[in-house]
Formats: sequence, C-alpha cells, structure tokens
Amino acid sequence: MATRQPRGASAPDAQAPPCARCAYAATLLAGGACDPHDVCVEAHSGRRIDRFFKQHPDQAERYLRDSFWERRAIAARYAPLAAIGMLVKDGDEAVRRVVASRLAPDAVAALMHDADREVRITVAHRLDAEQLLKMAGDPDYMVRVVVARRLSHGKLPRLADDPEREVRKTVARRLPAFALTRLVDDPEVEVRRIVAERSLAPDAARLLADADWLVRLAAVQRAPLEAIRACLDDAEAEVRHAARERLQRGDGTTEIPQ
Repeated sequence: MATRQPRGASAPDAQAPPCARCAYAATLLAGGACDPHDVCVEAHSGRRIDRFFKQHPDQAERYLRDSFWERRAIAARYAPLAAIGMLVKDGDEAVRRVVASRLAPDAVAALMHDADREVRITVAHRLDAEQLLKMAGDPDYMVRVVVARRLSHGKLPRLADDPEREVRKTVARRLPAFALTRLVDDPEVEVRRIVAERSLAPDAARLLADADWLVRLAAVQRAPLEAIRACLDDAEAEVRHAARERLQRGDGTTEIPQ
C-alpha cells in the first residue's frame, strides 16, 4: 500500500481538473449528484471526499485500495464492515485508525500490536474484556491508562505497580476501597491523595503522617476519630482545623483543645 505523503503536500495531479479522469463524469456528474467544488471523490480535500461517500456510500468499497491515503481512510468509514478487514495492514496509520474504530471487538485484536499508539489506544477502547489484559504491558502509558479504565476490578491489581503515575492514578480511582492498601505508600503524591480520599479507616490512619498536607487533609475525613487527635498539632492550619471539626462532629461531648 502507498504510504502517506507529507502533510500539506499535493497529491499527484492535484492541479489537474478532477472531472477529466473521473469515472463518474458521465453518470453522477452528468446527473448533478457530485460537484468538483463540493462533493468530489477525486478532490484532494478530505471534506469533499467525505461528502461524496456520505452521499454515495455504495461507492466506498472500490476505493479501499486507492493510492491516496486520505481517500482510503475516508472510504473505510463508509465501506461495508466485511470489506475493511484487509486494511488492518494498510501502510498508513490514519487508515488503520479508522479500521480499529469500526471492526467488531473480537476482530480488532488483530491491531493490538500496531506500531501506531493511536491505533492501539482505539483498540484498547474496543477490545473484548476477555482479551484486554493482553494490553496491560503495552509500551505506551496512555494505552495502559485505557486498559486500567476498562479492566474488571479483579484484574485491576495487575496495574497497581505500573511504572507510570497516570496509570496508577486510574487504578487508585477504580480499585475497591479495601484493595487500596497496596497504594498507600505510592511514591507519587497524586496517587496517595486519591487513596486518602477513598480508603478505609485503617489505611486513612496510616496517611495521617504523610509528608503531603493535602494527603493528610483528605485522610482526616476517613481515619478513625481516635487517630486524628494527633492532627490537632499538625504543622498545617487547614489540617488542624479539619481535625478539630471532625472531632466535634464525631463526639459533641468531647472537649477539643483550642
């Protein structure tokens, strides 16, 4: 398959009148069903090509092997699903992205190891849940973030030790509260803040001594009352205030040091 020309470059014969070589000159053009300035499959304009296939989707399949990458990519949006499977190995990533967005979830697995990250991200959004774990080791962290968003809770701990912070943040947002223990000591403060906001009381108590005051502030709202008394002497005023308010709400008869 021909590969993409540089962005902004004209395709071959871009300046030639498209109607002179068009297969539809005597049919669609003659009948007013296309227009070289607005609805034209021979134009080197994505918008005009898209308008053509939108009005004549039955013609899309014949352009799946076209030499112009954009024409193939747009044709792939409108061609019958059964016809676009051959494009999983197309030389242009834009074409393969369209294919990844359309193939059935079981068929899209053929693009699981595609060289283009956007193709793999699309695959991760659409892959069958049973096969999703196969992409948990993808080299691109954004692919793994999508995997973390979709994995079942039972398989999610597989990504709790991911080297990328954004992946672990996604895991921290989705894991059941009882499973957050393994992220309490995460090296990234943004992960620990999420854990502090969602954790069960014992884990929240551990986070009351965190180096980050926002982590401690969130932990105050979930830790056991007896544990947060130590926060009345916290170095951060907002943490001390939150601890005092929580203790007052928790036991109205308890004298809280001022």
